[in-house]
Amino acid sequence: MVNPKVLVADAISARGIQALKGGGELEVDVKTGLKEDALAEVIGAYNGLVVRSQTKVTARVLAAAKALKVVGRAGVGVDNVDVDAATRAGIIVMNTPGGNTISTAEHAFSLLVSIARNIPQADASVKAGKWDRKSFEGVELNGKTIAILGMGRIGTEIARRAIAFGMRPVAYDPYLSPSRARSL
Repeated sequence: MVNPKVLVADAISARGIQALKGGGELEVDVKTGLKEDALAEVIGAYNGLVVRSQTKVTARVLAAAKALKVVGRAGVGVDNVDVDAATRAGIIVMNTPGGNTISTAEHAFSLLVSIARNIPQADASVKAGKWDRKSFEGVELNGKTIAILGMGRIGTEIARRAIAFGMRPVAYDPYLSPSRARSL
């Protein structure tokens, strides 16, 4: 039996590629940067397609995808995939909504720490051959209140980090139930 073929059309981590190749049950090709014409030309040979946000999976591409069974979006959202056309063709479209949650929360929180402690200014000063320690003391985050707009996956992870720093998170999320809010 021939192994199913998967096309990875946008850059994903090497670990992601290895996970796909894992047990040797899939034949995985990586071809990034394909525009609509080129993707429509090659997609007919594939059973699976992995994209991030750069590749546009249009109705035209899906019409050429005679063997395609699934489009996997590595990340949140599927706005670059014509979901209606995929549904009509019987192609499953899925995403990985939690895939970048921790990374995004860590990045956002590191920027908060950077601003509070004047790290960009201190870095520029040191690179310029100066150092005025008193100018770059910044403020401690411990004991401060942080406002978080949206308590979905990312907002919740930011709140966890804030609590670890001794901060008091307050949040607004019109979709959060009172019981879910109390559980956070």
